[in-house]
Amino acid sequence: MTTQRTTGTARTIHLAARPQGFPTPDLFSVHEAPVPEPAPGTAVVENLYLSVDPYHREEMDSGWDLGAPREGRALGRVIASRAPELAEGDLVLHREGWRTHAVVAPGDAGVRKVPSYDGVPLTAYMSLLGGTGLTAYVALTRTLEFRAGQDLFVSAAAGGVGTAVGRFARLLGAGRIIGSAGTPAKVARLTGELGFDAAFDYHDGPVGELLAKAAPDGIDAYVDNVGGDHLEGAISVLREHGRIAWVGAISQYHSAHEPPAAPRNLFDIVEKSLRLEGVMVRNYPDVMAELEEFLVPHLRSGLVVPDVTVVDGFERTVDGFLGMLRGENTGKMLIRIAD
Repeated sequence: MTTQRTTGTARTIHLAARPQGFPTPDLFSVHEAPVPEPAPGTAVVENLYLSVDPYHREEMDSGWDLGAPREGRALGRVIASRAPELAEGDLVLHREGWRTHAVVAPGDAGVRKVPSYDGVPLTAYMSLLGGTGLTAYVALTRTLEFRAGQDLFVSAAAGGVGTAVGRFARLLGAGRIIGSAGTPAKVARLTGELGFDAAFDYHDGPVGELLAKAAPDGIDAYVDNVGGDHLEGAISVLREHGRIAWVGAISQYHSAHEPPAAPRNLFDIVEKSLRLEGVMVRNYPDVMAELEEFLVPHLRSGLVVPDVTVVDGFERTVDGFLGMLRGENTGKMLIRIAD
């Protein structure tokens, strides 16, 4: 156990007002204070990377309190500790993001010391070996009960969860993997670099028609990050007894005050004996060790690399968040505060 007096300035980002439609930078404010001291049983972490995620947009409507620091996944280094479990220099994952410094306590939800895996880059712990990768792995192995040879459709396939799903599905022996994305460049990357067999730009026509063309024999499973017309299109193309893992609905995040449009073919879930189940990764913390055992050898060998887009500088956190919502990232969007 160590004790150290901290110095310097800590910065946090607060939500100043609720959004009406797409968020704007003026909804956020930056606050400064002295770097906190650790209380007994806690440690002070200086953050290195912050995560900005689609669910943060939903939290802006009601989940986050106004005038309080924002929450989010972060990776940081311990700079002062009064907790025997954490020593100065340890790398820690936690959920006190959107700030330069955080006070964490071992045993709190989301707080864990980063395991020591030689040859694994730090960005992996914020993407494939973090909540993003765990979401993808749970969606495939638990929700979909995905098996080798099955055909899969992934919406928002160039995003953090989407690229992870594609990587993992290929390692699990998938048949055909089809993805949707929002630009021709992302579509080209899905098939040229990320192992997708087919992909389409959802701006090019009705999603159901585009998907049916890409998967003329149908699909067995669907990982939904979008909702709306993507869910409707997937239902139309799924084979009997197909499964849907619903991770997110980014298509409706900016219209929280309006009832979202439901797919017009929901009754096909009955007709085809489909199964639709939501994915809430916080219900599966015990699966992380399994994910690490599955993935770390592939990260060490270089067969799998983290798919990330990195924005440099704490002052650009909001820019990175809004850029992620606009689809400017490929893979997981991260904010790098320090090396």
